Amino acid sequence: MRKRELDFFRKLLTRRLEELLMEAERAKYQVKETDQPSSDPMELASNEFDRDFLLRLRDRERKLMIKIKAALERIEDGTFGTCEECGDKISEKRLHARPMATLCIECKHEQEASEKRIEYEESRERPRLWAHM
Repeated sequence: MRKRELDFFRKLLTRRLEELLMEAERAKYQVKETDQPSSDPMELASNEFDRDFLLRLRDRERKLMIKIKAALERIEDGTFGTCEECGDKISEKRLHARPMATLCIECKHEQEASEKRIEYEESRERPRLWAHM
C-alpha cells in the first residue's frame, strides 16, 4: 500500500481512537450519575438498566479500541491491508468500510459460514426443553 493511503488510514484510525477515548471520559460521569441512591423501585430499576447499558457499551468500545490500536500497529509494521488468513491484499473498498479489518472479504465470508455451521451443529445437539409439549 502506498504511503499516502497508509497516512489516510493512520489519520482515520487515530481520529476514531481519540473520539472513543473522549466518549469513555463522558461515560464515566454518566455511570456515576446512574449510581445516585433512590427509594423509588422504578427509578432504581431504570438506573440499573441505564448503568448496565452504559457498561456494555463501554465494553464494546474498549474492544473496538483494541482493534484500532492493532490496526495502527499493522500500519507501522507494514502488514496493514494484508489478510491474516490467506496473505492476499484486503481491498481498499473493504478497508474504507472497516479500516481495522484483518481478513479479506472472501476469508471473512468463509469464517462467518464456518461459524454458522458450528452454531447450527451445536443447536442440533442441545436438548429441546419443550419437545414433549
